[in-house]
Order: sequence, then structure tokens, then C-alpha cells
Amino acid sequence: MTPPTQDTPPAHNVHTEYETVFLHDHQVQKEDMQRLYENAKRDQWNAATAIQWQNPVDVEQGFVADELIDIYDSPYWHKMNAAEKQEMNRLFSAWRLSQLFHGEHAATLVCSQLTNVLPDADAKFFMSTQVMDEARHTEFFQRYLHGRVGLVYQQSPAGQELFDHILGDPRWYIKTIGLQLVGETFAVALFKMLAETAKDPLLREGCRLILRDESRHMGFGMLSLPQQVQQMSPKEREEIEDFTIHFLRNTLTGGFPKDAYLDMGFNNHEIDQIRQLRRDKAQSSDFILFRQLFKREMHHTLVNNLFKCGVLTPPIRHRLETELRIDVTTNLPGD
Repeated sequence: MTPPTQDTPPAHNVHTEYETVFLHDHQVQKEDMQRLYENAKRDQWNAATAIQWQNPVDVEQGFVADELIDIYDSPYWHKMNAAEKQEMNRLFSAWRLSQLFHGEHAATLVCSQLTNVLPDADAKFFMSTQVMDEARHTEFFQRYLHGRVGLVYQQSPAGQELFDHILGDPRWYIKTIGLQLVGETFAVALFKMLAETAKDPLLREGCRLILRDESRHMGFGMLSLPQQVQQMSPKEREEIEDFTIHFLRNTLTGGFPKDAYLDMGFNNHEIDQIRQLRRDKAQSSDFILFRQLFKREMHHTLVNNLFKCGVLTPPIRHRLETELRIDVTTNLPGD
């Protein structure tokens, strides 16, 4: 097999231009946002000491469940010997966790911007804690990928497009919708699945700790967005709908680990077949149970969050159902 090679650029620049809201009064205005801030202060943890980094990883077991790999139980999989299956698990895990790593770093940057542009003190105070949360999550995946997996892949084009867009947009609500309703809805569903199914106990524990933080982050979006959405003009609402659908589509369909399969020695023709295999599996009735649960969890959380924020308008509901094949009715609150 060809050894993995990743020539990762050290950085890329995103042009940003926004006005910073410098407040002169920091009195509490929103009690529920203040409580979220207090909870965030209470629940901080240290990625260097809360995780038992000294515990070895069982490479034979792998990092994530083999069933998550697109070629699992296919002719490609059955042709592999035990060592090749272990390496496929390592490369696939490296790609999937690298996307979480880049996403957490991007979230750190977005949240640092939000502390500038948010219009009230309660939200600014809370967002300062989310900067720390996202930095801690980035640290966890940095340590995990370098210290245990041994490889970091570049960010997928879909992930880079999403975060470059919300980093470059000056409006706080665009940043919040892009981060909390699009990016983190997907990430939280994935964290939940990994917390239950990952083969490495250390990865499961890290994802459980991260999920504790993410519940607060979701809470921020639910508290901050509804009033802003109500005040939007029809044109602004239409823009929000287009933005949400576009990036949801990219997030749901843009994550294919081509680099991992190339590093495993597959050629482009075989990779095209694997893409089709993945699409066929996703539509089949025997789709892996915990991947079905991941899809169900993500759709339920997405629809609920859009509903709570006031973004689930009739046009966006229609587009979710027709363009993204998300069953809105069965995922609405109370159903």
C-alpha cells in the first residue's frame, strides 16, 4: 500500500471586515443567557488532564467502528487481510476526525469574532466561554490525531467553504446560523455516535466531554436567534433560507474521504465505485443501525432547532423535504 502523504498548507487567509460593538454598560439584560454563562464557567475542563492520554490505543481494535467505513462488508473489504483492514480503519478515522479538528478550530475563530459583533453584554460574556470551549476541543483532536492516529488530513472543500463564508460575513446572525444550526448540528450528531460506538475508549470519553459543552452552544443559538429572525425583512429571510439550504446540502453530501482511499492504494475508478456503493448503502434497508440512528438524530435536532429559532418557514420546510429528503413532519417537536 502507498504510505500516506499530506502536504498540508500551514494556513490560509480569509478576508474579514466587521464593526466591533464596544459596550459601556454590562448590566444583565437576559437572565437565561446569564444562566448559560454561569453554567459555562462551572463546567470548564482541561483537555490536558481530564483525558487519560497515557492509556495506549489498541491498533488491532481500530479507532472508530469498522462499520462506518464505506467499503465495510463489500468485496473490497473482504479482499483485505487483517493488517490492511487496520490501516483502512486508521486512514478513515484520520480523515473523519481531521474534519472535526478543522471544524473546531474554525469554530474558535467564528466565536472570537462573535464576541466583537454581538450586540449585548450577556451574549458577549457567554461567547467568550465558547471561544475557550472550541479551543479545548481543537486541542483534544490535535493531541488525538498526532499522538494516537499519526496523521492529519486537510479540511474538506465543503467544510472550508462553509467556514470561510461565515468568517467573512459581518453579520452576527449569519455566523450563528452557520455555526450553530448547520455546522454544529452535524458535529453533535457525529459526536453522539462516536461517544457510543468508537473502538478507542479515549475517543469515546473525549466525545462525551465535548458533548457536554455542545449542549450549551446549541442553547446560545436557541436563545439569541428567534428575536432577530422575527425582525428580518422578507428579503433577509429569503437570503437566510438560501444560505441554510446550500450549506446543509454541502455538509450532508460533501464529506467523502477520497484522500484516505487514495492513501490506501485505490485508484480513481475504484473510488468512483466506492462513492456509488456509499450512495446505495445509504438508501438500502439494511443500512448500518448506528448510521441510521446518526441520520435520525441529526434530522431531528436540525428540524427542532430550525423550528425553535423561527427559521422553519414554509419555503424552507418544502426545500428540506424536496431537496434534502428530510422528513420534517415526523421530526417536529412533539411528534
